[in-house]
Amino acid sequence: MAPRAYWKGYLKLSLVSCPVALFPASTEREKITFNQINKKTGNRIKYRKVDAETGDEVDSSDIVKGYEVGKGEYIEIEPEELEAIAIESKRTIEIDEFVPKKEIDELYLNSPYYIVPDGEVGQQAFAVIREAIRKEGMVALGRVVFTSREHVIALEPRGKGLLGVTLRYPYEVRKEDEYFEDIPDQKIPKDMLDLASHIVETKSGHFEPEKFEDQYEDALKELLKKKQAGEKIEAPKERAPAKVINLMDALRRSVDASRESGKRQAPPLSRAAVNPNVRRRKNRARLWRGRLRSPAAPAAPLVVALRDGHHSVQQGPS
Repeated sequence: MAPRAYWKGYLKLSLVSCPVALFPASTEREKITFNQINKKTGNRIKYRKVDAETGDEVDSSDIVKGYEVGKGEYIEIEPEELEAIAIESKRTIEIDEFVPKKEIDELYLNSPYYIVPDGEVGQQAFAVIREAIRKEGMVALGRVVFTSREHVIALEPRGKGLLGVTLRYPYEVRKEDEYFEDIPDQKIPKDMLDLASHIVETKSGHFEPEKFEDQYEDALKELLKKKQAGEKIEAPKERAPAKVINLMDALRRSVDASRESGKRQAPPLSRAAVNPNVRRRKNRARLWRGRLRSPAAPAAPLVVALRDGHHSVQQGPS
């Protein structure tokens, strides 16, 4: 069965418009959810809306929205009054401007939606708007109203349709300085940075979401199977993290672990990063190189090779 549209209205670019339907592009329906139940009876818990002062249950028809202006003092708003707010974006997504996608800070990205033409009428107009956005290589910004709020929405072509992503307003985004200003500046030694960079390179790959595994969800399924089979559930023993003397030691151990895994071949490490003593060897290597030179043949370069975690100096091919 086709999913039900979350919103229906019109997409408008200047004087060109077409009917469209908007669908959420993400879902959590497949995730395991739990109900609250009474442990004594096994029955589900039911929530009732009650008057905070009298404790009496209130019928849905008697519940209205209220904005608190003082303690216990509210401005009541009827549904009809909310509907009376005349905003064009309640029924129409009108494209206001086009901006480069790279200028949209990720902090402002909210929820994704698929936008498709609604019915046969207006399909050509939809295609015209879609291809115009694609040709410009920009992101279209418009406004839309749902969930009783107006949202800025960014539109870009995606296959035969459009992807719309609602954007947060500036007042919804917290300033990073509030969190980062107390982080002290650190001078990073080159040896440490080389080791850390090597670890990053070893773990480098491509974005392949099909490889993502929700380990917690899998563990929940396994737990439910065991419970249903009447098996005893025991918590796994916690493994204490390996004791590390210092940061440099942790980085070296990480490099060793990544080398042993052999999952990906990374570029060779900086010699100085692996072994600080290599600085002294460099001086000796320069001396040997000078001795090896002769008028008849050019000096063969010296190669520093890493074998089994140790460096060895050997004469390379000329």
